[in-house]
Amino acid sequence: MTADTGTTPAATTGARTEQAADVIANARERIDALDDRIIGLVQERMAVSAVIQEARITSGGRRVHLTREMEILTRYRDALGKPGTPLAMTLLELCRGRV
Repeated sequence: MTADTGTTPAATTGARTEQAADVIANARERIDALDDRIIGLVQERMAVSAVIQEARITSGGRRVHLTREMEILTRYRDALGKPGTPLAMTLLELCRGRV
């Protein structure tokens, strides 16, 4: 039992030993910190994308540049394998705003 919650390590981490529970807890803290950074980077990317879209529209162009989007999809697929494509699609959707 842990002193602060009254639960076993398995209840909060799925681990069967205190040592494994500590490893998992520390790794989860790192993942949470990474997720915070990823979210911040996505928000920054959304803001930069809005600047690009505004410049393109103001100059008489279209909001979305499909050739560029295909480059991004390929980049993510090449770097992350097949799951990279839906990840890139989600990112592009977030950054497009309302089309």
